[in-house]
Amino acid sequence: MKTETKKKEEEIIIVNRLNCASLDGAIALGIEVEATFTKGLPAFSVVGLASSDIQEAKERVKSALLTNSFSFPPLKITINLSPSDIKKSGTHFDLSIALLVAMQKTPIPLDELFVFGELGLDGRVKSSSTIFPLILSLKEQGILKKAIVPLDAMESLRYIVGVDFIAVSTLNEAIENLKNPTKTSQIQNFEYSASTLNLSNTTYYINDKIDKDFSDVKGQSVAKRASLIASAGMHNFFMEGSPGCGKSMISKRLQDILPPLLEEEILAIAKHQFLDGVTPDFGAKRPIRSPHHTATTSSIFGGGSHQAKIGEVALAHNGILFFDELPHFSKNILEALREPLQDRKVHISRVNAKVAYESNFMFVGAMNPCPCGNLLSKTKPCRCSAMEIKRYKNRLSDPFLDRIDIFVVMQEVSSNDTSDITSSEMKERVVNAFIAQKKRNQPRLNGKLNEDEIEIFCTLSSGANSILNKAIERFGLSHRSITSIKKVSRTIADLDLSLVIEKEHILEALSYRRRES
Repeated sequence: MKTETKKKEEEIIIVNRLNCASLDGAIALGIEVEATFTKGLPAFSVVGLASSDIQEAKERVKSALLTNSFSFPPLKITINLSPSDIKKSGTHFDLSIALLVAMQKTPIPLDELFVFGELGLDGRVKSSSTIFPLILSLKEQGILKKAIVPLDAMESLRYIVGVDFIAVSTLNEAIENLKNPTKTSQIQNFEYSASTLNLSNTTYYINDKIDKDFSDVKGQSVAKRASLIASAGMHNFFMEGSPGCGKSMISKRLQDILPPLLEEEILAIAKHQFLDGVTPDFGAKRPIRSPHHTATTSSIFGGGSHQAKIGEVALAHNGILFFDELPHFSKNILEALREPLQDRKVHISRVNAKVAYESNFMFVGAMNPCPCGNLLSKTKPCRCSAMEIKRYKNRLSDPFLDRIDIFVVMQEVSSNDTSDITSSEMKERVVNAFIAQKKRNQPRLNGKLNEDEIEIFCTLSSGANSILNKAIERFGLSHRSITSIKKVSRTIADLDLSLVIEKEHILEALSYRRRES
């Protein structure tokens, strides 16, 4: 028995472990990478539901080690990714696998250390688009304190505070850092490209750059007023009007006047952009996504046959999702949009994956009044029949439209139209309304308040309450319509710097409600 035990001890050389992670949607799951070296025919295998890009890591690791004067051990090498029942993917596993092979006879004591990096064939450590989302998610979960990362990735990773980064550019550097764990980590200072607003010991970041100005929009005073209210409270906003009246112009200019952002919100936007393969600029400008009406359901909501990828709805998180020519979108897409509008999350269910993405956005929709677009025109005749107009408008269901707070019918273009307000002026008013909301200690902006929060923060004067009750009786308002009116009137009061919702605020909010066709 003693001889057998001794023989087994000789067969197993050593077991080493390092930490890495894999993405499940936008959430990082901690993965333990462990290696064993046993006597037998030389072989190199990776087990634990590893994807093809991880299996290909074997060739990159071999080449990186051999080109840097490391002798590949003539042993049976087994790399296990634990837990083994979770599918893993990503080229960022390369570095951890290479370190375990290179340090086969050296125990690695740093159990809390995470390692990320793709390897070049010459031993260079490269970044990948998944490293930022992985590290940000692990940090938010309180799992990650220290990590070896590619030097190239520090341009974006420096925005994640609270993590001790060791940046390396080659495999040799990574090995030296493992051998000398007390080596000082590389920390870089950074600044967001935005001005700051400090409220109650919390810093918010304001976008200073105006790319498209509201001064370009002539006339449309009602629509611009509605745009100001929608932006100040992040209310869902709908415009109906003739072709060329300025619906798209207004929608594209909303991005520059939206409320300030928290650092966490800027990082969440950047995480989603990395998942889409785009390098973010870490500015304080909220995103705007405007998919075409021919876009597929998967491209808008995310998905795929094997891996649930991010879609337009999640990429609009903390920004604007703009649907132009709204009735031309598929009925399935419009009805599926009700969930993220209500729950501020989009769930993707596939046979191989079930993931959820944050999707707290401001929805903006635009449509013509009829298929030919001339129903509201005073100069052009409408060519549509009553049945065609009804069929066109019936593509938008009441449950979908009930989730939109502000409705505006655009005015017809006139030669006398002038510009009466700039984006800078609108931005200033939005920021003042934002300050008013935060001084009430609201957890979120007016347009996203839940029912309990509406009761707390939407305080009506006696006159305003009387007007609202009369409107409920006269128009037969639904419960969702009443909450929308309260939220919009709360934003109008904030723009007027009023502590209480007054009668005139309710009256204006009622003017933006949806009319039955």
